[in-house]
This record gives sequence, structure tokens and C-alpha cells, in this order.
Amino acid sequence: MTGRRGRPFVERIGMAAIAAVLALAFGGIAAASFASGEPFLGVMAVLGTVMTAWVGLLTLVRG
Repeated sequence: MTGRRGRPFVERIGMAAIAAVLALAFGGIAAASFASGEPFLGVMAVLGTVMTAWVGLLTLVRG
């Protein structure tokens, strides 16, 4: 088997930045959903925020 190389650090930063922007978008959707009285949509958006931030952090740390 061939050895697996990690992604370059610049690429990891870029991917983490994209994940951060998407997490902020999900956070905005969550806030708007809760403000308009849609708790189910708000909870789903919060879960999307957490999962996207988690994957962005893993991309930055693990490569």
C-alpha cells in the first residue's frame, strides 16, 4: 500500500474557512428560525452549525 500524505496547511486553512462561513450561515438560519417561531427548523439549523464547525475543525487539525 502507498503511504498517505496529509493535505498542505494552506489547503486545510482554506477548507476550514469555507466550513466557518457555512457554519455562520447555518447559525443565521437558526437564529431567524427561532425568532420566527419555527423551533424544529431552528434545532435542525443548530445541528447543521455544530456539525459543520466540527468537520471544519477536524479538517484543520487532522489534515
